[in-house]
Amino acid sequence: MRTSSTSRSRQRRRGTAITAVAGLAACTALITGCGADGGSGEAGDGKITLRIGTFGSFGYDDKTGAKLYAEYERSHPDIKIVESNVADGQKYWDTLKLRLSRNSGLADIQALEVGYVAEATGPAMADKWVDLGKTGGADLDAFLDWKVNQATTPDGKVIGLGTDIGPMAICYNKDLFAKAKLPTDRTEVAKLWQGDWSKFLATGKNYQKNAPAGTAFHDSASGLFNAVISSQPVQYANTKGELDYENSPGVKLAWNTAVEAATSGVTAKLRQFDEKGTWNAAFKNSKFATVACPSWMTGIIKDQAGAGNQGKWDIAAPPVAGNWGGSFLAVPKSGKHAKEAAELAAWLTAPAQHAKVFGVNGNIPSTKHTLTSTVVQEAKLPYFGDTPVGKIYSDAAAGITPAPISRWDGQVKTFITDNGILDIEQRGTDPAKAWENVKKLIEDKIEQ
Repeated sequence: MRTSSTSRSRQRRRGTAITAVAGLAACTALITGCGADGGSGEAGDGKITLRIGTFGSFGYDDKTGAKLYAEYERSHPDIKIVESNVADGQKYWDTLKLRLSRNSGLADIQALEVGYVAEATGPAMADKWVDLGKTGGADLDAFLDWKVNQATTPDGKVIGLGTDIGPMAICYNKDLFAKAKLPTDRTEVAKLWQGDWSKFLATGKNYQKNAPAGTAFHDSASGLFNAVISSQPVQYANTKGELDYENSPGVKLAWNTAVEAATSGVTAKLRQFDEKGTWNAAFKNSKFATVACPSWMTGIIKDQAGAGNQGKWDIAAPPVAGNWGGSFLAVPKSGKHAKEAAELAAWLTAPAQHAKVFGVNGNIPSTKHTLTSTVVQEAKLPYFGDTPVGKIYSDAAAGITPAPISRWDGQVKTFITDNGILDIEQRGTDPAKAWENVKKLIEDKIEQ
């Protein structure tokens, strides 16, 4: 995500804020899915059914992922695993919050995107989760320390086990770069924008001078905002973990960079993870030459650009190192099979499984030794040819210093991108007016 999800989030983690809740109390597929067992947790053959709610691409599934569910079921014949997945990380989170407030309709395991984990560990939700430091058998020492800290409540309870992290790169279409008379070697490409996001914009303007008809340099200004903010030491929160986006130099830089991109003609004016699939189709039809590329994005490129574009995409270092996304698996206390769910969550996030997911999906693991293992260091993804994917992303991961996060980061990011930048990019809203709209939304929707 994984953000998902907004966000491998992902998008993982990653979409429009959903305000309508009508019908969410009914049995839907947004989080738990609805099988023949009616959500009872017991399969018809006497097996225990464990339901997992995810967003984006976690890489566990038996169809396009690492087939971890089938592997676990073979070694646990009394367990049946059912995953329900949605693309839109914001919709997922809104639904999850509603179900948590009612202690009903929850999956046995729920994925959490990093932008929302501070809210999940906060006073309103901390008691909703099983302490995975005490139940399930997870080895907390195997994880990056900062990843564990992000999912730890003030009283020391660990409510989530790390899935992936989102070290940043830039993925680019070599064919489009060549046609636009730009270098295609990844080292030379990285030099074009090394050290400065303004150089990235300058490269985009150079691309547009010789751009193949119907193409743009970058997919979306909102995606660029997320990339820039992910590279900054101060984002939405101050050092105390309090929301302070208006005074954040990181938000200011990311906003100004995204606004310039939106108004200078270097983007395809797309909304990432849109439900209509326009963004997905643009990968397949080669409508843009670059996309901000946290590690989980490689799986999306593979799936959406498709076989016809295999070998056309490459990966270069970003202007500034950063971390966009990364998720956790959490177990609601209200689940009928919390112990079994905690054991499954611990197994799915163990180093061995992290390595398997990376090998198939490109999600960079959040366990220390997996990051430094030869499995990751020497890994290549067939879709990207001889690109040293593991080396690129593990090097990027080594440079991550996580910024403080507040309980509102995920929502503020959505308001800024979907109700601010997207309005500028797609509707021509004046940037000053768009910023005022964002501020009003935050004031109206977030209780601080």
